[in-house]
Amino acid sequence: MSVPAVHVCRADYAHPRHAQVLVDLLDAYARDLMGGGEPLSDFAKANLVQCLAARPAAFSILAFEDSSEERPMGLINCIEGFSTFACRPLVNVHDVVVLPAYRGQRVAEAMFAMVHGMAAQRGACKLTLEVLSGNQSALRLYERLGFAQYQLDPAAGQAQFMQKWLD
Repeated sequence: MSVPAVHVCRADYAHPRHAQVLVDLLDAYARDLMGGGEPLSDFAKANLVQCLAARPAAFSILAFEDSSEERPMGLINCIEGFSTFACRPLVNVHDVVVLPAYRGQRVAEAMFAMVHGMAAQRGACKLTLEVLSGNQSALRLYERLGFAQYQLDPAAGQAQFMQKWLD
């Protein structure tokens, strides 16, 4: 099996093809066990791109098999945050999607290279992300890319990601 070329670009939220691909890829991820196993809501499908576009701190990266952008491969959604300790922006990698047919072909690495460059342009001090402890292939990828568990002092333990839903 030959590995396809990867064309990576920043998603243009105003471009109808990019908008549809972004929603389709995120829906595929949401349906995957590692994304929760449930499709995106109709509300999310209808409003996601518009809501991302309204947030200057958001950006998305798309990967296609080639520059014709006919065959999508992957997506990364990012949201800029702020590190109070460093007094600099940070970039949170919120979603990483690679369609099953393209996994193991370095698609995510190509997208992360663009994320890294965009984070550096924004003056970000770091990239952050969350990953399920059972997603061993993603953990290996992130470690290979230089990510590590967050801790300030080993005696205090590792940071835990928590959430509380609001009505």
